[in-house]
Amino acid sequence: MFQQILDPLAGSLVISALCAALPLVLLFVLLGVFKVKAPFAALAGLALSLVLAVVGWQMPVNQALSATAAGIFYGLFPILWILVNALWIYRLTVATPWFEVLGRTIRSISNDLRILAILIAFCFGALLESLAGFGAPVAISAAMLMAAGMKPLKSAIVSLLANTAPVAFGAMAAPIIALNGVTGLPLNELSAMAGRQTPFIALIVPLLLVFIVDGRRGVKQTWPVALVAGAAFGLAQFVTSNYFAVELTDVVAAVVTVAAVLLMLKVWQPKETVGMGGAVEAAAVPAVVSSGGTGGSAAQEGTTAARGSALPADPAIPTDNSRPGPRQIWMAIAPYLIIIAVFSVAQIPAVKAWLTQVGSVTFAWPGLDITDSAGKPVAATKFKLDHLKATGTLLLFSGLLTMLLYKISASQGLRIYRDTVVQLRWTIVTVTAVLGLSFVMNLSGQTTTLGFALASAGGFFALLSPLIGWIGVALTGSDTSSNSLFGQMQATAAEQTGLSPVLMAASNSSAGVMGKMLSLQNLAVASAAVGLDGAEGTLFRKLIGWSLGLLALITVLIFLQSTPVLGWMVP
Repeated sequence: MFQQILDPLAGSLVISALCAALPLVLLFVLLGVFKVKAPFAALAGLALSLVLAVVGWQMPVNQALSATAAGIFYGLFPILWILVNALWIYRLTVATPWFEVLGRTIRSISNDLRILAILIAFCFGALLESLAGFGAPVAISAAMLMAAGMKPLKSAIVSLLANTAPVAFGAMAAPIIALNGVTGLPLNELSAMAGRQTPFIALIVPLLLVFIVDGRRGVKQTWPVALVAGAAFGLAQFVTSNYFAVELTDVVAAVVTVAAVLLMLKVWQPKETVGMGGAVEAAAVPAVVSSGGTGGSAAQEGTTAARGSALPADPAIPTDNSRPGPRQIWMAIAPYLIIIAVFSVAQIPAVKAWLTQVGSVTFAWPGLDITDSAGKPVAATKFKLDHLKATGTLLLFSGLLTMLLYKISASQGLRIYRDTVVQLRWTIVTVTAVLGLSFVMNLSGQTTTLGFALASAGGFFALLSPLIGWIGVALTGSDTSSNSLFGQMQATAAEQTGLSPVLMAASNSSAGVMGKMLSLQNLAVASAAVGLDGAEGTLFRKLIGWSLGLLALITVLIFLQSTPVLGWMVP
C-alpha cells in the first residue's frame, strides 16, 4: 500500500507545492513560450510528473506506471470515445449535401448580418460545439459569416467570441464528464452547478456579438432578439443540465434558441438591415423560412449541394438557390433530432435501469492500493465502466441511425470513421497524455499538496479559482484538458477553505471557457478559416478585453455563490 505524503520535500508544504507545480509549469511554458505542439508538451509534463511521483513523493514505480495507465484508459474511455463518435456524426453530415441545406436554411432566415451573427455564430456554433468541438464551430461559423457578406476579421472575432457559453457542455459534456472522473464528485451535481453559472454568460454574449458587428446602433436596434436568444439559450442550458441529461445540454439549448429567434422574427424586425459590406437598408418584410418559395437572401451562396460529397445527388435536395422547404429542413436537422431521441430514450427510468444493470461494471484498477495522507482510501482507484449507456456508445448508435436515414453505405461510414480517427490522432495523444499526467499527480499526492498550499488563500480562493480555469483553457485550448489538470486541485483547495468542492470544480470549467477565444489553437483555426494567415496576434489583441471582461463577470458570480448571498444556488 502507498500512503500519500503531504509535504515530502524537506518537510515543507511550500517547497513541496512549488515542486508539485513543475509539471504544469513545464507544460504551460512549452505551450505558451516555446510554441511546442500540445502532444509533445503534454508528454513532457507526464514524464516530469512521473519522476516527481517516484523520487519526490516516494510512490512505488509500479503504482506510478499503473496510475499512468489508468489515466490513459480514462482518456480513451469515456472521453475520446465521446469525441470520436461525436465528430464522426458531424463528418457524416458533411459528407452529404444535407449539411449545406442546413447552412442555407439558417442563412435564408435574414439578410441582416447582426441577426446572422446570432443564428450562425451563437446558435449553429453551439450545435457544432455539442458534437464536433476542437475548432470546428469557429472554422465553420467564420466561413459562413464571411460568405454572408461579413468582413473576414470581423467574422473571425464574432465566431471566437460566440464560442464561449456552449464550451463547458461541448462534445456531449466531455469537460464535465472529465471533471467527474478526476474529482469523483457526483456528475449530476457538477452538471447542475455549471448549469447555474454559464447561462449568465449566454445572456450577455448575443448582445456583445451585435455590438461587434454594428456598434451601439446594432445593440439599440437588435437588443430584443439578442436578449431573446441569450435568455432562451441560458434557460435551456439550466433546465437540461439540471433536470434532463447533461450530454444534451448544448444540443437542446441550440435548437430551442433557433426556434425562439424564428418566432421572434415572425412578429418583430429591426427597423434597419445591415447587409453585405455593412450596407444599411430599411427593414424588409420578415423573411422567416416558410413552406417553400423561391428567391432567398443575399447571404445565400451558389449551389454547393454536392460539394465535397461522395454520395450521389438526392432529387429531394434543391440544387439551386431556392429556399429549403419543410421536408428538406427536417432532413437537414435530422441527425440532431436523432441524438435527442436516443438520449431521451436512454433516460427513461426502465431503460436507464436496464442499461445500468447489463452495461455497467465497477472494478478496482489493478496495481493501485493508495490512501491519502489521513489514511483514507483514494476514490480514483476505482473505475465504473458504463459501456452500454456511455455517451460515446449512444452517439455511435445515433450515427448508425443517421447512416440509415441518409443512405450512407457501411463502407463509406467505416471510411469516414477511419478518417475521423486519423484527424484526431494528435488530439488522442494529447488527451491521453494530459489524463495520464492528471492521474499521476492526483494519485501520487502532488495535486493534494498543491491544493493545501492554495487553501492558504482562505475565502479569497473563490476569486482565484476562476482565474486558474481561465489560464488552463487559454494555454491548452481545451476545457476538458483544463478540468483534467486542475479539477482535483480545485476540489482539494475548496475542502480545506470550507468552500463547496462542487462549486469550485465547476467554476474551473465555467470560467475557463472565457479563455478559449484566446487559445493559440482557436486563434489559428479562425485565422485560417477566413484566409488571414498570421492574424493570430491581431485577433488576440481584439479579444483580450472581451475575454477578461467576461472572466471578471463570472468571477463576481462565483464569489457571490461562495457566500450566503447566492450560496443557495449551490446544489
